[in-house]
Amino acid sequence: MDTEPTMTRRQLVQRGVALAAASAVAAPAVGRSSAQAGPNAALGVGFIGCGGRAGSHMQTLHWLATDGGEKLRLAAFCDVYAPRLRRAAEAYGSTRTYADYRQLIEDPEVDIVCIATPDHLHAPQAIAALKANKHVYVEKPITHWRQIGLLKELARAAAVSGGVLQCGTQGMSCSAWEQARQLIADGAIGQPIHAEAGYFRVGDWGERGMPVDDPNVQPGPELDWKAFLGDSPSRPFSVDRFFRWRLFMDYAGGPVTDLYPHAFTPVVHMLGVTFPSSVVASGGIYRYPYELREVPDTFNLLIDYPEKITVALMGTQGNNHFGTGDAPVGSVGRSPVLRGWDGTLTFVGRNIVITPTEGSTRKPVTVPVRTGEDLVEFWKSLLNVVRTGQGAPASPMPLAYATQTALLMGMAAWRSGRTARFDRRTERIVV
Repeated sequence: MDTEPTMTRRQLVQRGVALAAASAVAAPAVGRSSAQAGPNAALGVGFIGCGGRAGSHMQTLHWLATDGGEKLRLAAFCDVYAPRLRRAAEAYGSTRTYADYRQLIEDPEVDIVCIATPDHLHAPQAIAALKANKHVYVEKPITHWRQIGLLKELARAAAVSGGVLQCGTQGMSCSAWEQARQLIADGAIGQPIHAEAGYFRVGDWGERGMPVDDPNVQPGPELDWKAFLGDSPSRPFSVDRFFRWRLFMDYAGGPVTDLYPHAFTPVVHMLGVTFPSSVVASGGIYRYPYELREVPDTFNLLIDYPEKITVALMGTQGNNHFGTGDAPVGSVGRSPVLRGWDGTLTFVGRNIVITPTEGSTRKPVTVPVRTGEDLVEFWKSLLNVVRTGQGAPASPMPLAYATQTALLMGMAAWRSGRTARFDRRTERIVV
């Protein structure tokens, strides 16, 4: 089964986007001068989605603008649910409010678009913003599990746009991953052969974790149900679908899309890999068989790369014991383990530890992690590229493209009960 029907418009995205992205993962492209805003420019940030996650970004940027020395304005707000939109705009004193995200993107006061909407809306909104040469901060996952075509289109848009894109895997602000990447590149563990990572927590993350603001609300002037649906299947309005969208396969995917971008992105970066050759997956609803829940609560992947490296990515929402301990940063979950022919790289507390393999003459190495996770610094990494046009943000589009491709392959494998393979020539997932 091919995950994309033949001859769709999305398939006509220029071939070579994936290979260009692949090389950029290893060596991020220097930002174009057209992306520069100037060191003294006051940047306007517009927010598409005004829920809980967006609120965290608003607080961070408000601090940067008032106490953090950044020239920023929380310029505009957009949400399909009017009460949520009003709350955000009133909190930050803005009169620039929109129900349609396209109007916010067209607003000349908006330089950076922060997207914190349900998963299935991320890619269309990010593509529209990049095509308008806006800079983009888009929450993970950058696409819904069924949107491989849009993932390629987003990669292409980011490659040709005058804007800069950062994916919201904020754990990449920790220096551990770049330090470990350099150690591996320098041969500290020899040829990498195996890695493992994961995310473990207790909680259904939908039934109880997403409150219903108004159980009596109906579509109309206060709630745009059609805009919420986007490209997902047409469904009758449901309060649960709107407020607890993480429970439903139409809008989310469970741990593999909600949590694993955090755990997996650093591993892809450290190993310097791009697109897998094959992925198998297992899991299901093992602890939370609620009537509404459609997405799995337990999910495991084995990801094979053409570089002859296997990554085991695993987790459940039914138990929060990490096993090998917390990672150097909180949002990444289980501490990654990277094994090579000559040694193993782990993270113990705030240290990178390299343990030689049995029989090796190498000596153990301990390297302190310089800095931990910091959402302020994560945003500043994007702002710096926007202002200077140099370098890449901490979690750039090529890295997100490679990471998300593997996770979409995992979902395709799980749904089909088969092995998912990536055809680099056609840039397609085939199961």
